[in-house]
Amino acid sequence: MTAARFVGQRLPRREDARLLTGSGAYVDDVVRPGMLHAAFVRSDVARGRIVAVDTTAALALPGVVAVLTAADLNGLTHDVWVDYLGPGVDPTPFRVLADGDVRFVGDPIAIVVAESRYLAEDGCALVEVEIEAEQAVVDMDVAVAAGAPLVHPELDSNVAVRVPAADDPELDAIFASAAHVVTETFTQHRHVCSPMETRGLVSEWDPWRGELVVWLSTQGPHGARGFLARALGVPENRVRVIMGDVGGGFGQKMFMVPEELAVVLAGKHLGRPLKWIEDRRENLMAGLHARDDRVTLSVAVDAEGHILGIRGELLENLGSFAAPGSASGMFVGMVMPGPYRIPRFGFSSRSVYTNTCGRGAYRGPWMMETLAREQMMDVVAAAVGLDPLELRRRNVLTAADLPYTTATGLGYEDVTTAETLEQAAAMLGYADLRAEQERARVDGRLLGIGLALYVEPSALSMGSLSSEAARVSVSVNGQVQAVMSSASHGQSVETTVAQVVADELGIDVGDVTVLQGDTAATPYGGGTGGSRSAVQVSGAARDAAQQLRAKMIEIAAEALEAAPGDLEIVDGAVSVAGAPGSSIAVAEIARIAYTQPERLPPGTDMGLEAQARFRPSAPFTWSTSCHACLCEVDPVTGAVEIKRYVVSEDCGVMINPMVVEGQIAGGVVQGIGGMLYEHMAYDADGTPLSTTFVDYLLPTAAEVPTIEYGHIETPASTNPGGYRGMGEGGAIGSPPAVVNAVCDALRVRITEQPLSPAVVAGAIARRNAT
Repeated sequence: MTAARFVGQRLPRREDARLLTGSGAYVDDVVRPGMLHAAFVRSDVARGRIVAVDTTAALALPGVVAVLTAADLNGLTHDVWVDYLGPGVDPTPFRVLADGDVRFVGDPIAIVVAESRYLAEDGCALVEVEIEAEQAVVDMDVAVAAGAPLVHPELDSNVAVRVPAADDPELDAIFASAAHVVTETFTQHRHVCSPMETRGLVSEWDPWRGELVVWLSTQGPHGARGFLARALGVPENRVRVIMGDVGGGFGQKMFMVPEELAVVLAGKHLGRPLKWIEDRRENLMAGLHARDDRVTLSVAVDAEGHILGIRGELLENLGSFAAPGSASGMFVGMVMPGPYRIPRFGFSSRSVYTNTCGRGAYRGPWMMETLAREQMMDVVAAAVGLDPLELRRRNVLTAADLPYTTATGLGYEDVTTAETLEQAAAMLGYADLRAEQERARVDGRLLGIGLALYVEPSALSMGSLSSEAARVSVSVNGQVQAVMSSASHGQSVETTVAQVVADELGIDVGDVTVLQGDTAATPYGGGTGGSRSAVQVSGAARDAAQQLRAKMIEIAAEALEAAPGDLEIVDGAVSVAGAPGSSIAVAEIARIAYTQPERLPPGTDMGLEAQARFRPSAPFTWSTSCHACLCEVDPVTGAVEIKRYVVSEDCGVMINPMVVEGQIAGGVVQGIGGMLYEHMAYDADGTPLSTTFVDYLLPTAAEVPTIEYGHIETPASTNPGGYRGMGEGGAIGSPPAVVNAVCDALRVRITEQPLSPAVVAGAIARRNAT
């Protein structure tokens, strides 16, 4: 074992210097000789038959090179599936451009290619599209009703995935005899990921070499390479995907979308490099949406407030062309018991198509389980006459319960649910705030306290996400490079991997560079999603560095004529423990390894390079967190002000606490925005009403509270470093904490969002009228 000098330290992010000074290298910074630009003609009708597409005027515009439709591109595609699911699994139809009909507002109908983006946009305006509009299916209940129009006529139902509830006589008996049975329905409205950088790519096909190079804003360059190779019908080793700096993804950039494939196909068809950068209206209208769910929960409770069993039913909106794996019903049901002792559980779900923008992942894409369950805990507490904190205390898993297997079969060995609950309550000063709340109410002020407790299933390890790899090498001059299979889209991988490697090799963190994001140079990896980086990416870097360390020790032992077990690496040199005068620098070891084979131990290969592929010992590495929110509601306007926000987080050994807190803060802000401001709304005809930031409101610095952090560090048992993922946790815990706080202030349960001033004021008016 090595002493940690850098792991656990609040080192500044090495990415920040270039990103904050405008020196980052994003897709839109890429310029290729002879490059053309693309823009899309999109449907302004949610559902209808394409009668005609007239491209004559657009093609006559000087500077327009081509206008391509489904007839030109759709037939060029071969196999279309993603590594994450494999072939033949995803039920959602895939098409590059709309062919014969349109199925949501924003459906791409044609791609205009021109000498500049300005000319491409002008060309789009000249393409005449005639659509015979049909009644759109917008509402989920309409979609599942008998005789509903089909969103995808080639399918026999609007229900894409159905998970039926199993017969459970024991659960029936529990509900029949329970002292209390409480039922409530919760909805979650539609969100958009809204990354700072929208989607984009530059595609360059070399016909002489038969090679494709794509610069892509993505979360997984290797998955994109495989997808493109299959779609184009070319060998994977003839496709190179380069991922530079990425301005956020949050799940939206996990998989390629039809527009991206259309650009690649068009560029190959025309024999010219081609760039497409999604504009903000496109991103909001057609860049994959998220959330949009409804859950009904029934909870059976005994006379003392102990949960005996839960039944749940989920209905979720997939939109039209959902991203692979977007149907989350099975996973929502699997993780619904969360941090509590719930002896029996039953669940069913339906994932349905509608004529709206397709669903994609968004930072905890299954988080409806926490939003519904944690609101339900407050509903149950009110029904049985307990404080919400006390109800949680009576049901939360404690150390005495571990190891614990949930009613859905998930195993917990080392979660700290009770500990994070108590830490958050203590940090907030829960008991004192309850007293202050009552005093404030006498003065006409509405204060509310909201709690949310959860366990986060991080480091998903299955299928293409089973492992990550690292290749660590020491150059002949003693500098260290870590080549990683997965690349960062904002998670500070460049910084944290350098910390891990530096500790293992006993060198300065500044001597480690991290290379990522180029499929021509990096080993295969599943990409940054599912809170995997801390466990799997750092785990691979740690293992490779340890292999390299062992070889360095062997070489040094030969040079120093010492036993390997007596040596240590400190400050870039290998020395005999307790005798620092007998040492050899890492740079000298490297020179021996590369240029002086005669000085190597017998049987030792030349060079200082090691590669490792890491997989955690369990499919999930559980993190635990509790969020606590104090808000004040204006009794006249309904405006919500968050006064305090507390997070207690156990993500295991923290590689960099500043990065951990940054990840928490980002997620909390997204959760606050989702509950109070953001809403991707549609009218009854399927027309989106929030296609600019004037209508789709994002929280600003003025609305974000100071976040208070509490840390518990329980090393995870699934990996030697003891790390746990936590990238999605802030966005999972904050929505129910905020909603519970608002409802606690009003003493009225609001089961739909966003909690805009108008919605909150309406709830106050209804309460006052009763």
